[in-house]
Amino acid sequence: MLPALVFIALAAFTAALLGSPAAGRASVLHLILAVGAMPLIFGAMGHFIPVLTRTRGAPARLGAVPVLALAGGVLVVAALSLPGMPWGRHAGAFVAATAAAALLAWSWRRRIGMLGRPHPGLAWYQAALACLVFALLAILASAVWPEQWPALRRLHLHLNTLGFIGMTAFGTLTVLMPTVTGKPDPGAALRLRRDFPLAVAGTLLVAAGAAWFAPLAAVGAVLWAIPPVRLAANWLRLYRTEVFRLHGAAPLLAAALAGFVLSLLYGAAALSPVGLVPVWIYVAGFLPPLVTGAASQLLPVWLRPGVQNAWHARLRGALGRYGGVRAVLFCIGGAVAGTGREWGLLLGAATLLWFIVQAVAALVHATILQKEHTP
Repeated sequence: MLPALVFIALAAFTAALLGSPAAGRASVLHLILAVGAMPLIFGAMGHFIPVLTRTRGAPARLGAVPVLALAGGVLVVAALSLPGMPWGRHAGAFVAATAAAALLAWSWRRRIGMLGRPHPGLAWYQAALACLVFALLAILASAVWPEQWPALRRLHLHLNTLGFIGMTAFGTLTVLMPTVTGKPDPGAALRLRRDFPLAVAGTLLVAAGAAWFAPLAAVGAVLWAIPPVRLAANWLRLYRTEVFRLHGAAPLLAAALAGFVLSLLYGAAALSPVGLVPVWIYVAGFLPPLVTGAASQLLPVWLRPGVQNAWHARLRGALGRYGGVRAVLFCIGGAVAGTGREWGLLLGAATLLWFIVQAVAALVHATILQKEHTP
């Protein structure tokens, strides 16, 4: 299921960025976040949580969770895009909240049932899921308090982007870069524990501030920016050569981290009338390099679990080819889109299309090679 969710996410991102100049912002954002990112993150959590808790793999029934999330996301996008579906927004939020709550409950059962102390990355995942549940409850609450809709909508957006996706991404990036480079990061676990309160406080301050009291949002953005800036400094110390390579996943992961920091800074600056659109750098300069970088490393594992061999190495190399060039293009597209220029979004879409074509070609070639070497 995970490879299918990757390509669904990439297709949703590309369609949304290509259609963004003509479509409404709400439908574009929900196509990216609810249809593309949310189901993929749920599927990836089902893969990583057993690793973080040192327990057996996820049961087959857990595969229903990302499917349920996808259904909820499609309902919301349909409600925002089609006339005659006023009920779809709340129905989709309820379906997605059910999926998020189920995954959160399963993660707690794994935490309680494990031996020893879990990896600190688990706390990031669980906080991310809790943020998503509350973000979706804010949408449901708007049916009871319609006069609070503008504030609840802003609360929902920031709990989703900084809480759910942001905390998931940061926890994953911290442990994925050492895997991608093949070089350990001895301080990763300690930093995750130290930075966790900053990320939680930053998320809550930004969300509450954006909803009701703007100065809090600026404080929260500064707090949230501290962990990724620290991580970036550590990466430059440990992985500078890999980050600035022409090929591989490492440049894309670094670009994703840079895009996230820029979206926070743009968000803080957007409180003043300078014409910045932080959400566009988020969707064009952060999410695309994050997903393509992670996919370059993890798709071979998800396609053929088990012992890694030359097949995995060849496919990983093909997926990461010219990753450094794509990282630069994503950074340019995101920074430009964040200033309100639509061609930055189109550049992000074109770069995504490049990766999709390259990935399909790599998978076809890998399948042919596998058949040729199968007795």
